[in-house]
Amino acid sequence: MGKVKTQHIKRIGKELMARFPAKFSNNFDNNKHAVDKLTEGATTKVRNQVAGYITHTISLTQAADSPSESVENEISD
Repeated sequence: MGKVKTQHIKRIGKELMARFPAKFSNNFDNNKHAVDKLTEGATTKVRNQVAGYITHTISLTQAADSPSESVENEISD
């Protein structure tokens, strides 16, 4: 399995992150349960793919934010 996600998975993931940003973190299991509660009728495979996409996206945004904050702190000191 590669990292390529279909537009359907990305659309659902982006919509859920936009509507419920506080419910998701970089923990896959927590995201899986949140996606399960928020989406009705989704199969297990789709649920896991959406949760994985959300987890991956949040991890990337947190990783991108962390170095810039430390660089900004070093510059201002």
